[in-house]
Amino acid sequence: MPPVSIRGRACIAGVYEHPLREIPDRTVAQIHAEVALGALADAGLTLGDVDGYFCAGDAPGFGALSMAEYLGLRDLRYLDSTETGGSSYLIHIGHAAAAIAAGKCSVALVTLAGKPRTGGAQPGGSGAFGSAPEFAFESLWGPTVPGNYALAAQRHMYEFGTTSAQLAEIKVAASQHASHNPHAFLRDVVTVEEVLASPMVSDPLHRLDCCVITDGGGAVVVVSPEVARTLTRPVARILGHGEATKNTGNGRIDLTYTGAVWSGPRAFAEAGCTPADIDYASIYDSFTITVLITLEDLGFCERGRGGAFVADGGLLAPHGRLPFNTDGGGLCNNHPANRGGMTKVIEAVRQLRGEAHPAVQVPDCRLALAHGTGGALSTRMGSATLILGRDE
Repeated sequence: MPPVSIRGRACIAGVYEHPLREIPDRTVAQIHAEVALGALADAGLTLGDVDGYFCAGDAPGFGALSMAEYLGLRDLRYLDSTETGGSSYLIHIGHAAAAIAAGKCSVALVTLAGKPRTGGAQPGGSGAFGSAPEFAFESLWGPTVPGNYALAAQRHMYEFGTTSAQLAEIKVAASQHASHNPHAFLRDVVTVEEVLASPMVSDPLHRLDCCVITDGGGAVVVVSPEVARTLTRPVARILGHGEATKNTGNGRIDLTYTGAVWSGPRAFAEAGCTPADIDYASIYDSFTITVLITLEDLGFCERGRGGAFVADGGLLAPHGRLPFNTDGGGLCNNHPANRGGMTKVIEAVRQLRGEAHPAVQVPDCRLALAHGTGGALSTRMGSATLILGRDE
């Protein structure tokens, strides 16, 4: 039998990003509740309408079970607690669309929350890494999160001649976009020279090549077309979705590509479009190198040509080659709970609704791509790609 497509079978009706970046006076569960209520209000729905709930490893207690009770979700018909790090929430949206298409639920709520700045799990700390089968082998050598990404950056530079200045262009674009976002953690515009002059964290990555660490959270509401027709707010149509893992191959791993080489084509095929059709892209930006390699893997430029693609303002909104992360992204705005996938979807929906800041709103934005990465570029990772269309 041919695969069942989710194209046009579900819509994103509500989104909400927590406005604070330091939240010392709330619990993680409270932040989950605040963003849930925010997204539902944005959609014009209530907790009583929710019959599907999705969360990942950032949720406290028994995850979906604990949070369903805490939120008072009494009529759930579908639960999903898939955990793939920062890409979890894009995977949840694809799974929610599939569940809706199968008639398992009609209003799905996806939430994220964390407090790494004020006492919560630190980067990488919310995963059960101590019990992972690879832990006993890799932990001996003291790998760090920046170090893992620096390995990929070094290899890409060696293979293709990518430069630190080209990586810096990604941060510069993000900073210009963040300057228009009153909630962004870092709002100062920086130059390539300032990125290169910032302290080296793990060669060749400088401090300004790294994402911010923030408290916060976000939520998305996915609904059936039937529910969408009863709502007054614009929705974003889910057109295509792809997910993939990339493993280490027992040590024989090419560090110059990500799982996006598989998740991207799957999403484009389902959506019936190509990279050339995309008006706006939200790209997971844990580090500048993450963006550059992902752009290549998704087909926005040839492999090894990412440096040239991002140069000379290529990522700047509204008129660059590919406007990206117009909220400032994880590099400047927000990386709640060290998981940036949720905010990528939220800003893509803003663009499709025409609700991004006027200085960075892409004119006549009809197709948007959101991409999430979980794990690390130099080890095992999960990638998820989502293609959304404006409701017309």
